[in-house]
Amino acid sequence: MCTPPESTTEKKETLNFIEQIVKDDLAAGKNGGRLQTRFPPEPNGYLHIGHAKAIAMDFGIAEKFGGVCYLRMDDTNPQKEDHEYVEAIERDIQWLGYHWGKVLYASDYFQDLWDFAVALIKMGRAYVDEQSSEQIAQQKGTPTRPGVESPYRNRPIEESLRLFEEMNSGRVEPGKMVLRAKIDMASDNMHFRDPIMYRVLNLPHIRTGNRWNAYPMYDFTHGQCDFLEGVTHSICTLEFVPHRALYDLFVDWMKETRGEDLSDNRPRQFEFNKLNLNYTLMSKRNLLILTQEGVVDGWDDPRMPTLSGIRRRGYSPESIRKFIDKIGYTTFDALNDIKLLESAARTDLNERATRVSAVLDPVKLIVTNYPEGQVEELEMQNNPERPEDGTHTIEFSRELWIERADFKEEADKKFFRMTPGKETRLKGAYIVECTGCKKNEATGEIEEIYCTYDPSSKAGTEGSNRKVKGTIHWLSVGHCLPAEVRNYACLWTCENPRDAIKDYEEANGVRGIDAMRPFLNPNSISINKRAFVEKFLLTRKAFDYLQFTRTGYYNVDPDSTPEHLIFNSTVSLKEDKHK
Repeated sequence: MCTPPESTTEKKETLNFIEQIVKDDLAAGKNGGRLQTRFPPEPNGYLHIGHAKAIAMDFGIAEKFGGVCYLRMDDTNPQKEDHEYVEAIERDIQWLGYHWGKVLYASDYFQDLWDFAVALIKMGRAYVDEQSSEQIAQQKGTPTRPGVESPYRNRPIEESLRLFEEMNSGRVEPGKMVLRAKIDMASDNMHFRDPIMYRVLNLPHIRTGNRWNAYPMYDFTHGQCDFLEGVTHSICTLEFVPHRALYDLFVDWMKETRGEDLSDNRPRQFEFNKLNLNYTLMSKRNLLILTQEGVVDGWDDPRMPTLSGIRRRGYSPESIRKFIDKIGYTTFDALNDIKLLESAARTDLNERATRVSAVLDPVKLIVTNYPEGQVEELEMQNNPERPEDGTHTIEFSRELWIERADFKEEADKKFFRMTPGKETRLKGAYIVECTGCKKNEATGEIEEIYCTYDPSSKAGTEGSNRKVKGTIHWLSVGHCLPAEVRNYACLWTCENPRDAIKDYEEANGVRGIDAMRPFLNPNSISINKRAFVEKFLLTRKAFDYLQFTRTGYYNVDPDSTPEHLIFNSTVSLKEDKHK
């Protein structure tokens, strides 16, 4: 029997409504006191941030209450599925920090589902329909008007059995025949109006090859796989609420055909709200279009909402989990603000990111009274929030790079960085006083800035107690490395791209990328190839979390090499209220 682990604190436990259901079921001894969940993605694309919420629920609830969660690939549509997606799904789940009991596939049960369908035909509960999909849709009726029975609904059982076998022969053209359940064409539940159970595809499958030409539909697969695996709690998103009655009916029918007790030993479906984010599109179909049309550089492009893209952008798995905990689980859908995700990232990265100096728009600063050829090694903390992370060395010399925006030749009283006649602290080094600058005669652009330093003001010494209002970061010209820095913004210009694209499609009669282009942000990426970073970053590996001092959070791109350093922007240090 599964029992929740004992609490080690006096704090009252707070459960979401699904967790409360599970806790009550375990206390009541339902399903023999077992807890078994499953996460059933279709391997037709990469997982996105929306899936992370379902993953956290399915795996997290099993983890919390001592149960087990299986990963089951819903591979019932061979037209769209690929081994690449299977591998990506497994990789992303593990990156989030979850572990499955088994990896299973809907195709593991194709023979069971076929045998079940045959049994239903023999019981008079299913029939082969030879109408077109358009005819079947028209005869379904509407929520206020009952459907019309198919002319094939009462065909002889033997004929349906023969035709069902023919559907899997490879000789039937797709769309010519389907197998339908015989339920109730007048039901208030549209899903009960003789739903399709099997269709002909005549396509090879990534696991079963050419064995099958007729494939089961999702509604005929999902509940039966849950039942055959021993799932106790089938946790879905809210769009499956209308499917629940059909889910239960098919489970009842399967138990009946197998001669099993219909009472307690069964999976139960529960629903929660999806994760929806503004300025984000999460349809795998549309994400595939973006990759195929070259709008983004693959599924792991940092502008994509895929878990692979989010990882490459520099988000930690812990920040994703914290964000999901923050928004919670309810029984109504809402559009969440992407700023909540960014806030969760800032909080998490502040604790784990290594602090380094990077100058993104460099201008040269010459410390005129610093000895030529002299170099000092200064110790910098890797993370002030975590002293145990230690320090690293950065060099100081006569010629430095600073940010162009940190200097003004003429500044107002609110500008506390570098300006002629005023003192500024170089972070972790000395206090300097700006003495002037040199401009390009043709363009008027500032080429060099000059200052003098106070040798007694070195950070960490007694003289460092002297206060100045401005502190800026810097790099030694002779001891830093060039780098490519990629800064990212939202890929979409509208708050709800899904609805905007749909409305544009209906109004203009276009589909796919042509309906997306009006809402794509032309400035979603800017590439800076003029940046400089510390040599220390040669020791960092792909996906390492960084804070560029005074700039924002970044990470090491997996394409980065010692000869060509590449960094991706994750999120700014503070929320930009004008963003």
